[in-house]
Amino acid sequence: MVTRMSQLFLRTLREDPADAEVPSHRLLVRAGYIRRTAPGIYTWLPLGKRMLEAVAQIVREEMDRIGAQEVLFPALLPRELYETSGRWTEYGDTLFRLRDRKGADYLLGPTHEELFTTLVKGEYSSYRDYPVTLYQIQTKYRDEARPRAGLLRGREFVMKDSYSFDLDDEGLQRSYDAHRVAYQRTFERLGLDYRIAFAVSGAMGGSASEEFLAPAEYGEDTFVQCTSCDYTANTEAVEIAVPAKHDPSTQPAPQLLDTPDTPTIDTLVARLNDMALGRTFTAADTLKNVVLKTREPGATEWRLLVVGVPGDREVDLKRIAGQLEPVEVAQADADDLAKQSRLVRGYIGPQLLADIGVRYLVDPTVVPGSAWVTGANEEGKHAAFVVRGRDFEPSGEIGAVEIRDGDRCARCGNELRIARGIEIGHIFQLGRKYADAFGLDAQGPDGEAIRITMGSYGIGVSRAVAAVAEQTADANGLCWPASITPYDVHLVPVGKGDEQLRAASQLADEFEAAGVRVLLDDRNATAGEKFADADLLGMPTIVVVGKALADGNVEVKDRRSGERRVVALTDVVAELAAR
Repeated sequence: MVTRMSQLFLRTLREDPADAEVPSHRLLVRAGYIRRTAPGIYTWLPLGKRMLEAVAQIVREEMDRIGAQEVLFPALLPRELYETSGRWTEYGDTLFRLRDRKGADYLLGPTHEELFTTLVKGEYSSYRDYPVTLYQIQTKYRDEARPRAGLLRGREFVMKDSYSFDLDDEGLQRSYDAHRVAYQRTFERLGLDYRIAFAVSGAMGGSASEEFLAPAEYGEDTFVQCTSCDYTANTEAVEIAVPAKHDPSTQPAPQLLDTPDTPTIDTLVARLNDMALGRTFTAADTLKNVVLKTREPGATEWRLLVVGVPGDREVDLKRIAGQLEPVEVAQADADDLAKQSRLVRGYIGPQLLADIGVRYLVDPTVVPGSAWVTGANEEGKHAAFVVRGRDFEPSGEIGAVEIRDGDRCARCGNELRIARGIEIGHIFQLGRKYADAFGLDAQGPDGEAIRITMGSYGIGVSRAVAAVAEQTADANGLCWPASITPYDVHLVPVGKGDEQLRAASQLADEFEAAGVRVLLDDRNATAGEKFADADLLGMPTIVVVGKALADGNVEVKDRRSGERRVVALTDVVAELAAR
């Protein structure tokens, strides 16, 4: 049946919504695909619902293709399962929690590892039952602190999550590889330009983890790409080339320096170069020690954490938090420092941190055997030639510096470039975290229990709609790829009489009979309004029935390229149906 705009539940807007910060948000609202219900919560209107279902169908087909089976869990979940896994507390403030009339605790599901694990445990018991992969396409809920990017950062969103269950690590690798290929096929069918980037597992747990990122100017993720090799990584997981290690025994003895009024790196460097120490110092010669605080899930007490980085680099708190998740990380303030009197603001050095029980981590660029100018833990005092492995030893290493263009690739040594992207998919080798939590075993052929190993794989279905919009839209509106467009052809009759509308209506029936989905603009609107809306709505092909009809022709416009051509009225249906 032909869809007529005079009957379609649709109202386009000429002005951008006041709360929209990214192009996809502005255009999807203006074009009548979605409407804001509350911050981070959206209603899908008829055009948007068609888009959402088209994306979901492609995802479903590719999951079925690798042998996955679809289920559907509730979104309202009992607390007990998440208590068992530890995520009732790990999720912190991002979890929507509620109580029923009897006082029982529930949550709105952010992900469903617990449900998948207990479902399989309840149904399967023998090694013969495995491997198995299950998936669902379900609404998820997360209480985002700043949901101001439309569908890219919502509190309610549609997601495909799948889980593989295998008897051993080799089986997990096969399942992981199958999902990786399925995701590549999915995003190619969606018309998305994407990158596969190394990532951290965070609260999901497990080992191997990769993100699928759609490069976009307004993407919320930052990632790096090597200019020479194929290395791509999220900035939270990126490894950069570091200097060679040194022999601590070759370094000069430490030297205490009188450096009053030098609480910053810049003032310290200026002072050093006024001291005639026989060399010129830069910020890169100093060791900056940044005081943070961490809190374990469910704990009330914060603990101090000091992170050491070269003085010419900034600390990336988001990068640190991503690696320590689910542990909460924040900047320490004056009150936190006051609780540890031996930490002197502006003059903190690593030499005494182990003695006073403060955890100390360094960025990998602070290599073993390297010598630094750093705080001496006394007001107005610094120490030169403080050497890692001789004068201090950190508790460990953590990627802490803010990545910048020109950092070197750890694999090939060439330059890295920073880009922004939208996370559209994420795959994890979970391992046995949830199988251990819920005791998911299979009885082996010898009667011994085999602990199942799992993988977790997510695709943001509703987010994919926004990602496609971000990558394909232009100054005039949306530009949908043919694979997920709500309609194949937008028919626009323009003219003062009824002749163009009658011809367009006839064409619409012929298109539908040929299997081409048509949106017919039969409204009593001006030509300018119709053309503007056709561009805004973004169907791949616009067919204008106007002045050229007098010569038996119509105008066909490719929405993406803007190319226009004249086609005979009698040929246009067959030509477009053959695409």
